[in-house]
Amino acid sequence: MTAAPPARGRRRAPTRIERAAGRAAALHRPRVLLALLLLLALTCVLLLDGYLRAEVGDDQRVRAGASSSGVPDDILDGGPILTFPGGRATTVSVPDRTIALTFDDGPDPTWTPRVLEILEEYDVPGTFFVVGSMVARHPGIVRDLVDQGNEVGVHTFTHVDLSYQSASRVTREMEQTQLALAGAAGITTTLFRAPYSSKTDAVDDYSWEVYQRLGEDGYTSVFIDTDSEDWKEPGVPKIVEGATPEDGDGASVLFHDSGGDRTQTLEALPRYIEKMKAKGYTFTTVSGAMAGADGAPRAAGDPLQASHRPATGTTLYEGRALVAAVTVAEWTVPALSTGLVVVGVAVLGRFGLMLVLARRHHRQRNGRRFGWGPPVTRPVSVIVPAYNEKECIGNTLRSLAASTHPVEILVVDDGSTDGTAELAEALALPNVRVIRQANAGKPAALNHGIRSARHDIVVMMDGDTVFEPDTVGRLVQPFADPSVGAVAGNAKVGNRSTLIGAWQHIEYVMGFNLDRRMYDLLRCMPTIPGAIGAFRREAVLQAGGMSEDTLAEDTDITIALHRAGWRVVYEEHARAWTEAPRSPRQLWSQRYRWSYGTMQALWKHRKSLTDRGPSGRFGRVGMPLVVLFQIVTPVFAPLIDVFTLYSMLFVDFRAALLAWLAVLGVQLGCAAYAFRLDREKYRYLLMMPLQQLAYRQMMYLVLIHSCVTALTGGRLRWQKLKRTGEVGMPSGSGG
Repeated sequence: MTAAPPARGRRRAPTRIERAAGRAAALHRPRVLLALLLLLALTCVLLLDGYLRAEVGDDQRVRAGASSSGVPDDILDGGPILTFPGGRATTVSVPDRTIALTFDDGPDPTWTPRVLEILEEYDVPGTFFVVGSMVARHPGIVRDLVDQGNEVGVHTFTHVDLSYQSASRVTREMEQTQLALAGAAGITTTLFRAPYSSKTDAVDDYSWEVYQRLGEDGYTSVFIDTDSEDWKEPGVPKIVEGATPEDGDGASVLFHDSGGDRTQTLEALPRYIEKMKAKGYTFTTVSGAMAGADGAPRAAGDPLQASHRPATGTTLYEGRALVAAVTVAEWTVPALSTGLVVVGVAVLGRFGLMLVLARRHHRQRNGRRFGWGPPVTRPVSVIVPAYNEKECIGNTLRSLAASTHPVEILVVDDGSTDGTAELAEALALPNVRVIRQANAGKPAALNHGIRSARHDIVVMMDGDTVFEPDTVGRLVQPFADPSVGAVAGNAKVGNRSTLIGAWQHIEYVMGFNLDRRMYDLLRCMPTIPGAIGAFRREAVLQAGGMSEDTLAEDTDITIALHRAGWRVVYEEHARAWTEAPRSPRQLWSQRYRWSYGTMQALWKHRKSLTDRGPSGRFGRVGMPLVVLFQIVTPVFAPLIDVFTLYSMLFVDFRAALLAWLAVLGVQLGCAAYAFRLDREKYRYLLMMPLQQLAYRQMMYLVLIHSCVTALTGGRLRWQKLKRTGEVGMPSGSGG
């Protein structure tokens, strides 16, 4: 049953799997880059949404009481419209018995359309000084506003006091608002009103510099004569009174169509219009008032205001791109927020379920009356697939030779080139058989060992793993129950002295073994670890052996056994010590194979979702749990961290930090309980906060990489990590 080794010096042709592996390897870097770009894109969407909502880059400072000694007197005492013809500052007053009705802070999806209805009903135009971020979020309202014959002006993009801002920030606020207008309505405008401005007599030395700079750029700055103060919600009569100019005087009048509850504004506006019309007043836009300063006012409802310019070329396309990007953010961020809430609840629920079921599992399996049946004492076959394991094979075989349970040891050498087979034979250990085969991959090596095994129970382990003397004896006891088809053991990280090893140690104890207790009681264990697992030989053969269809043959066979009606259990006292990856690159390679292989196995067994009987049970219980907690929630997890960091930087640092610490506290609690069940030393938990900040992020990127691979295809062969052989026979349990 021993295959002849390949002739030395002859270069064999690559197998189908290896050829596919080469193609997949060529796609490796682009997929990693795509994963990073995806995370970066989502971060940019979040920042864009925060900028639109004045969370990013917000500046709530409002200047008051500053000197106006540098402002010309004719400006301070002049009309509400400030222009700079020929570079000289000039003010224009609204003609007598003329009202330039202006609205600030919109467009608002609730209030602006209702204001437009009132203006249309009374055939009155208005000038709307819009906030660019609101325009980008509600472009349709701006189109309706312009089509109705109203006028628009710039009210900055984020509603900041420009007197505090740098020249570049002022330029950005204006240009971004113009782009928003171009994308929304296909226009730009020359009108401007500064946030927090009022009458010209309030212009100070700081804001005067801004107005001069904008005047040089061709902007007309618009102030007010009368203020309704509707933002204070003083009552309808007070609003009407505040907006009314002295008898016969023209006025630039301020109302608001956004920024709060505008119910009183909507009630006051018709009364105000009726009152002023009864006094013989005419309503016009700001441009109309300027045109009428030396003659008749511009006709109400003029479809093309003098301040509007058609947006063309780059401005038009950039504006449309901005509006499109904002639309994406407007849909994406709420959807992500909802998803994160669902994921957060699911994760916390999972922690609670794990704790409850893990405690129940531990108490049940360690109770005095618990037993699987008569002790299993018959010999078993231990299969060790090996490919270039010269550093580790000696420790592995010596640990098996010290077993207190009778074993047959089969070393299946998968075409090693480093003398692994010769080293195994040179040890001359009892009950060890070395089987050679041409390099074909781990599943083929395991199948070769299963066919060659002499006993009805087979234990599978990796060539870099060592067992304790009683491991095999403990691992096979559940087979006293004839319904048990496979047993998962307790895999431990042996090289935990390094930082990356300690992080994996925490993950193994908490994330793997605590999970297995839960899955055991729910009878839907998804994976028997390759480092330590035992199987009924007949069950594996009935399932077709170890499949080469996926990269996760251990998950594949476990699900296949469930679907065939066999029970899969977890034996916490059967411990194996394995050598975990020592470098980030090796870790990435291993976890990429695990996660992608798991996706392949789930897809392969997708029909279990609709099957009846045992297969359907795994599909109804195990499949959703694995998909939710091993794929969906980890994919969302980086977003949780991004949202947390965003909240710390731009929203509420203390609240975000407390929320993060609260979640970390829950995880620490679960980890501490898992360490208690496994009798591990708690000192490793000190590294858990850093694990959450660094190690976990890498695992998320690996998963995204795997998802991209699942969508684009690709196969990998049995990957070989560089081993050191540092994991030997443990001197004692724990720590």
